[in-house]
Amino acid sequence: MTVTDSAYATTAPAAAVTTCAQPLVHPRPTGQDRYTISEVVAATGLSAHTLRWYERIGLMPHVDRSHTGQRRYSNRDLNWLDLVGKLRLTGMPVADMVRYAELVRAGEHTFPEREELLTAHREDVRRRIAELRGTLAILDHKIDIYADARRASERA
Repeated sequence: MTVTDSAYATTAPAAAVTTCAQPLVHPRPTGQDRYTISEVVAATGLSAHTLRWYERIGLMPHVDRSHTGQRRYSNRDLNWLDLVGKLRLTGMPVADMVRYAELVRAGEHTFPEREELLTAHREDVRRRIAELRGTLAILDHKIDIYADARRASERA
């Protein structure tokens, strides 16, 4: 399986994180596996500038071109962009995403290195989630104090 195949890890609502293979659900522009940059912009919310930048820095694999030189993105490209979006959302540095893209392009012999990179990043994400849960508990506590004070003043 390659990175652009549609198997992704999901986060369970509880503290445990599990993985399961499920098809990628992504709104696709109407087309036959060939999309213009404007269709990809509409489907992903990324700007055309960002798509070109991803290509320039090596984060986006080779994008096919039409006979007139216009970019033509495939469903595989959209799957890759979805993964890149997830990695960005988790705070992975661009340099690590580019390194990951290089490893993917290098082939299956890089599976151990890819696993190591993603495992380390997953641990960073888990630490940040734990930190956010602690912060959320503090916010909940403060909100409860104010709600209790408001209810007490309403009864008085």
